[in-house]
Amino acid sequence: MTLIQPPLMVTGGVHPARAIRMMVRDLSRGSQGITEGGDLKVRQTATPGAGVRVGNGSAIVRGATWGQGSYTQYNTGDQVVSIAPTGGTGRTDLVCLRIEDPEYEGNRNPASDDIGYFYVVPGVSANQSAPPPGMTAIVLARVTLPPNCATVTDAMITDLRQVANPRRERRLKLLGGFGYSPIGPQVGVWQENWPVGAIVDFDVPAWATSASVVTTLHGLRFSGEVFIGFRQVIAGVIGNEAQMDTDAMTAFSRGDITMVDTYLWRPEQRGTVQRLAVQAGRYNASVGNIDVNSNTTMQTDVDFVEGTF
Repeated sequence: MTLIQPPLMVTGGVHPARAIRMMVRDLSRGSQGITEGGDLKVRQTATPGAGVRVGNGSAIVRGATWGQGSYTQYNTGDQVVSIAPTGGTGRTDLVCLRIEDPEYEGNRNPASDDIGYFYVVPGVSANQSAPPPGMTAIVLARVTLPPNCATVTDAMITDLRQVANPRRERRLKLLGGFGYSPIGPQVGVWQENWPVGAIVDFDVPAWATSASVVTTLHGLRFSGEVFIGFRQVIAGVIGNEAQMDTDAMTAFSRGDITMVDTYLWRPEQRGTVQRLAVQAGRYNASVGNIDVNSNTTMQTDVDFVEGTF
């Protein structure tokens, strides 16, 4: 195949439809899927029955044939899609957004027929998550029906949507120059205000559904035998414990501790300011000590990611 002529956009040129579709493909970086995390969600109908409803949203669907390019399609309002009842045997179906371009498959007429439509692939395997080979479509959901079933509920629907180009945003927060503060002597108690001042606030993007959070305390000063845990708490959710365990020492030394967690944002938390705080606590009644001072710093690295919801 030679270069498609003329290239976009040349004044006076006549551009084939696939040239525009290839532009869509290029701008979407060859990806396909829904545009934003809440688009085209499949749910049970308002009164559960023999079908599902697909909500508002838009998507990019990549052509199954090279050079076909990618299609854009959007849905306004709920679209009810019928699901055939089962008999004595259960069945698994895929709910797809399909593009049937007669230049590449089928014989639909763009002047009178729907070229983009919601399509059910019946009787697939229990774990299938892709449309049949050669079909230009994206999968929205898998519906698993038990025997003798004519009513689809949310419990039967598995969300298989993927964001075509999920947004990401990284925030880095740095704290330094802590005042001198030793950890308290209590054993088996998480000290919510230690290290004193180890708190950061950050804005959660309205589109974020999760975040990977890495917090490191640099330059902790310790001596003697210490067995201490650290954890980060964000929006009231307690993270994993990171431990510092040393043998007896006769002189002060310095060390670092890193806490790593993944947080899932609830809908009401998106687009709000949330707080992260570090907690610490002794695991045993060791005689060692640990403190922070002006040479201790804290680094919090938050990587927000967009997903489906």
